[in-house]
Amino acid sequence: MQNLTIVPVEGKRMLRQFIEFPLKLYKGSDKWVPAFEDDEYKSLGTDNPSLEFCERELYLAIRGNEVVGRVAAIINHNADKKWNERTVRFGWIDFVEDFEVAKALVDKVVEWGKAKGAQKIKGPLGFTDMDREGLLVEGFENESPFTVIYNYPYYVEYLERMGFTKDVDWTQRVMVIPEEMPPMFKYASVIEDRFNIHILRANSLKEMAKRGREMFHVLNEAFAGLYEYTKLSQDQIDGYVKQYVPVLNKDLVAFVVNEKDELVGFTVTMPHISAAVRKAKGKIFPFGWIHLLPALSPKRNNTTEALLIGILPEYQAKGAALLMFKYLMENYQRLGIKEMLLNPQLEDNHKVQTLWESFETRPYQRRRSFVKDI
Repeated sequence: MQNLTIVPVEGKRMLRQFIEFPLKLYKGSDKWVPAFEDDEYKSLGTDNPSLEFCERELYLAIRGNEVVGRVAAIINHNADKKWNERTVRFGWIDFVEDFEVAKALVDKVVEWGKAKGAQKIKGPLGFTDMDREGLLVEGFENESPFTVIYNYPYYVEYLERMGFTKDVDWTQRVMVIPEEMPPMFKYASVIEDRFNIHILRANSLKEMAKRGREMFHVLNEAFAGLYEYTKLSQDQIDGYVKQYVPVLNKDLVAFVVNEKDELVGFTVTMPHISAAVRKAKGKIFPFGWIHLLPALSPKRNNTTEALLIGILPEYQAKGAALLMFKYLMENYQRLGIKEMLLNPQLEDNHKVQTLWESFETRPYQRRRSFVKDI
């Protein structure tokens, strides 16, 4: 057998190999979904705003002339400071079914992290909470949403064999859209009057962009105490608004504002486009849009994905979620949408877990962040 080497990614050619490796690894899978190629270059390139407070090194596992694995080693200094820890993260980890390859990649992350003072290794995690995170541990039979990690079952076996244990889990469910409006929605007008909040209908791209910026500031407050979360910087927020807001469908996004016209809560959903992204191989151009455009139309696609939900802490018990759900359910019923894939939610985040108790749901997938002392 040819020798295995782990080498740092240097130059555009190797970065392309790093980004494109999963296309080969998952070629035969109809459940895995690639990330958008442009997003990967922005995340893994030197212009990522996260590098203001993160360090990273990318590695490829090479046997002979063949790439057989990849991994990103990341230190988020803001997270270490906030959570009072010294941790190296591993992300963007993929490897062939060979324990030697997996261990060599993780060992390289450990070596790099220890040289920088890390005492633990965690992952899969990205630079921030906006990156893909959590190894799939249940629900391999289901098609993955395009925003999350899908991996082969042997990934889990190999990490546990290396001594990793569970740090946290995220659960994901499917919600059935009710044919009739649930009785609880009759209290929407009472909530609006009592707490001076209401749904905002953003009817222009300019308004969507404005609220998009506010949305990420709400996210910073709403997610402040959640696992490994660190606040997004203004540069990061501007980048996400520019990147994602133009493709949002106003009928699938709900904003709640107070009497001062300040955003206090939001829910972002979009059509389930995993199959289309897989056909496009993660590329929008030159021909990927042929697959993506039909999938983005609710008239042709009766399943949506919930991408983000955030409510300012002081409004979480004031019914803001009910107003958003009512607005979305009305639009879903009008558009003929039948199901929604909920975004991954921390299993111990009881506030968000209980939001869906009034709806019919079923388990879909479970993801895990692993941890080990080094």
